[in-house]
Amino acid sequence: MKKLTVVLTVLIMMSTKALAACIGYIDYQKIQENYPFAQAAVKEVDAQALALQQYMIDKEKQYKALDTPLKKQNFEEMTAREFKAKEDALMKLRTAKEEQVYTKIQAAAKQVLVEQKLDAIIDFRVIFVGGVDISDLVINKLKTGKF
Repeated sequence: MKKLTVVLTVLIMMSTKALAACIGYIDYQKIQENYPFAQAAVKEVDAQALALQQYMIDKEKQYKALDTPLKKQNFEEMTAREFKAKEDALMKLRTAKEEQVYTKIQAAAKQVLVEQKLDAIIDFRVIFVGGVDISDLVINKLKTGKF
């Protein structure tokens, strides 16, 4: 009976280790920071945001040059509409770039999942103990463009 208990305990421990090895985890932020396409996307969005800030600075200078309350009111209304349109365009650009980056990272992660024979890939913040960090494998896959 003791031998059976020992054998069962060993089998359970081995299966637990096997299951732990089938889960990969990634540090999404690390991947984004090391992925040139993601870096370019961030720079593009940041450039648009800076252009929007510059737009407001220029409009503020123009506003100060106006001399009548009616001109100022019309200018404010026109500027508010223009700003809203530019802000909406910036949000659409940001969303589109985030989706493109996410889709590419997800595709690379799926390929690593298959290549490494993993059952799942989760965010590293969920892991307390165990699992396999595949962040660098995903980064390499993204850099080579073979996914």
